[in-house]
Amino acid sequence: MHRSNDPLHGVTLEKMVTFLSMHYGWKKLGELIEINCFRSNPSIKSSLTFLRRTPWARQKVEELYLKSVVKKN
Repeated sequence: MHRSNDPLHGVTLEKMVTFLSMHYGWKKLGELIEINCFRSNPSIKSSLTFLRRTPWARQKVEELYLKSVVKKN
């Protein structure tokens, strides 16, 4: 069986945003990643819409998710 070396393999963007918002809270998440979808009336749905259209912001979310999961384990 082939196993991917990508640490994000099988992790959806929704799962990352949900984890980060629960782990840090929206206020802290908006401080860590300075984007309006985390600062102004944040929600999972609005964040996903923005992140799916904005590669640089998605990359920041992925990086923070990886750091947070490693730190948690």
